[in-house]
Amino acid sequence: MAPVAAPYTFDELTPSSFLARSGEVHGDRLAVIDGERRFTYAELADRCRRLTGVLAGLGVRPGDRVAALCSNSSVLLELHQGVPMAGAVLVALNVRLSKTELVAILEHSGARVLVVTREYAGVGAEVAAAVGAVVVDGDGADYESGVTGDQPRIRPVADERSLLAINYTSGTTGSPKGVMYHHRGAYLQALAMALHLQLRPDSHYLWTLPMVHCTGWCFTWAVPAAGAVSVCLRTFDADGAWRLVADHPVTHLSAAPTVLSMLLGSELAPDRDRGRPPTRTLQVTTGGAPPTPTLLERCQAAGLDVTHLYGMTETFGPIVINQIDELAQQPGPAELARSKARQGVGNVIASRVRVIDEAGHDVPADATTVGEIAVRGNDVMLGYYRDDEATAAVDAGGWMRTGDLAVRHHDQRIEITDRAKDIIITGGENVASVEVERVLVQHPAVDEVAVVGLPDPQWGEAVTAFVTLRKGAEVDEAALREFARERLTGFKVPRAVRFGPLPKTSTGKIQKNVLRDSR
Repeated sequence: MAPVAAPYTFDELTPSSFLARSGEVHGDRLAVIDGERRFTYAELADRCRRLTGVLAGLGVRPGDRVAALCSNSSVLLELHQGVPMAGAVLVALNVRLSKTELVAILEHSGARVLVVTREYAGVGAEVAAAVGAVVVDGDGADYESGVTGDQPRIRPVADERSLLAINYTSGTTGSPKGVMYHHRGAYLQALAMALHLQLRPDSHYLWTLPMVHCTGWCFTWAVPAAGAVSVCLRTFDADGAWRLVADHPVTHLSAAPTVLSMLLGSELAPDRDRGRPPTRTLQVTTGGAPPTPTLLERCQAAGLDVTHLYGMTETFGPIVINQIDELAQQPGPAELARSKARQGVGNVIASRVRVIDEAGHDVPADATTVGEIAVRGNDVMLGYYRDDEATAAVDAGGWMRTGDLAVRHHDQRIEITDRAKDIIITGGENVASVEVERVLVQHPAVDEVAVVGLPDPQWGEAVTAFVTLRKGAEVDEAALREFARERLTGFKVPRAVRFGPLPKTSTGKIQKNVLRDSR
């Protein structure tokens, strides 16, 4: 018979507890830089406690949903802390969605309070009016007076697996779904991110990653857990990011591969050929899409030490991290880049990540046999909000199917071969779009590339490449197809190459569904 635990042996986990601690332990240390605004940890903790009073005054009760249409700002950081403290549920909205989509999410989530920052005040007022929600100007005088003067109305967390946030998927494959996060998962994921990135009180985290994306991969709580500094970049701008790096002792940032490419393309990026070698190494985490070895080599030359992460909205952001064993024999730059392009192993708080076949069995660790990545554990969603059918559809006997295809290497690291929906079937042959993309991006004129299958009356699907060139570079379709033909089997060579900017979500993911509809 198990012993009865004393009441002092357990406390419900919640990620907002990190700020409460840092407000005491690091009270005088800088917590947030947002333009001209600066807050210490004592000030930030006090503002977030008083934010609970602001929300109570608006009629927000435990379990109510509070939506945010905000830039990467101190306001959104405060909402990630104050909304859970109030016992409410945060719904951070993707600022790049259309008004129609924003209205649909507000209706679906049931949010009746919408906090906006000045960049989105206009559209925020319109979508709030459409659903009868109350608008709060996070940059306004009323909000400021509230977070500096209202009485706190903190609601202790009664159940650590209760609803913390609803994060709507970015819509790269269709209508966004509401992914339900719980307090326990966000708490543990934040600790995993702080540990793997070795965040410290003297670290400065630059917010190139949208905080709305998987609650900023839980760095919204990981940074306060470490007592580190959040450097806000309200709207992404590559030149602006480098200026902040120059003005502040930035040590860490996160970005999708497309955003890394934009950073490297900036005139302010470190470039030894132009006499601007890196002044220091920045620790960078990337995810959202597999980075190519070519991109990783370019990052290394610019002083960006990239760690590849894998995850999705449903897994609180990065559930897999590609840890490189520093004690092993160091490979050359090209081999190291290829190794870093793999996804890796489960993070420190994740359950073992599996790669399974159609029958649900683990594939062999032979780097060849393709299966689907399956996950479970503390950093996996509760399910899809008000969508039992979609929740059941991803269940594989107690494991969540991700839709990503991968192989497992002998060292147990996994490597994505493609999204299941992105496999191109041409003339009865399967083509992994990732493989073709990695070849084309090796061309010196190519900056970014996305490969999809477009309908073809003879072959079923035609391999089609959409290409963005580097600034000032030139190459034509025939030259790129010949470049691919020298490196790929014939049926994998793109039948057409189209040039121009690529459609992306606010998190930097290329929207292949948009490209498929471009026909």
